[in-house]
Amino acid sequence: MKLATGIVNGVINYGLIENGFFLLPTDTFKQKFNDLKSVLVKGCTSELEKDVRKSYLQCKLSKFTYLPPILIPEKIICVGLNYEKPYPVEGESPPKPGNIILFGKETSSVVGHMQTLEIPSGKAAFSFDYEGEIAVVIGKAGRDIKLEDVISHILGYTIFNDGSVREWQKHSIYAGKNFQNSGSWGPYILTKDKIPDHNRLRLTTLLNDTLVQDTTADQMIFSIEQQVAYASSLFELTPGDIIATGSPDGTGGSQNPRRHLVTGDTVRVSVSGVGDLINTVG
Repeated sequence: MKLATGIVNGVINYGLIENGFFLLPTDTFKQKFNDLKSVLVKGCTSELEKDVRKSYLQCKLSKFTYLPPILIPEKIICVGLNYEKPYPVEGESPPKPGNIILFGKETSSVVGHMQTLEIPSGKAAFSFDYEGEIAVVIGKAGRDIKLEDVISHILGYTIFNDGSVREWQKHSIYAGKNFQNSGSWGPYILTKDKIPDHNRLRLTTLLNDTLVQDTTADQMIFSIEQQVAYASSLFELTPGDIIATGSPDGTGGSQNPRRHLVTGDTVRVSVSGVGDLINTVG
């Protein structure tokens, strides 16, 4: 299933993406579940699929406005330095980490597929960067999850652009990662049954049709299983939580000369078998 949230005729709705259409649940189902997150919390994605099959309510994607699939996740967890970086980022060559590095993003820092990335004001605009990433969405709550049990807690996979302001990162990771509308995720959550081997997922990023990032999940320093297990050792993971698994080499800050985002740029982050996340810088 492709689980999505968006605007239909001026109203926020959730449902499924299929064959060029957005499929909506019945009013009866929506009275039980206000949003997609509440469906996940109750473990009712199968019921959602059954309901949209009988509702016959649908909208062409050309008339559908994408929003982040989970509007207000409890946590957006990001993993830093999870691919080897052969070239310096902003003039600094980061060492290979000995431990998993985590930081958080606020919901206000991300927009949906085909929505505009907001270029920061003032000096922050001069080091605004993209970071294409594979992301996982938690489907079942858990704490201290064992490595062998991680997959049972994953709902599915999605795409993430961890928008970053590099100069601000140097004095505050939180600040550099949380400028309003600087990143994105979506366009939907693809359930894990559609991905036979997540380690073979290929991530690519195009900046204005130029390939700038290209890697596979098996190149991560810390695997998806390790990341989820580690995060769950700190706090309980809950349905709808997002874990962005790190960005490979090729960001604007690693290029020579540096190529940060400017107004009019288009960033397309793709994950094989999942889809494309496209945003233009406004």
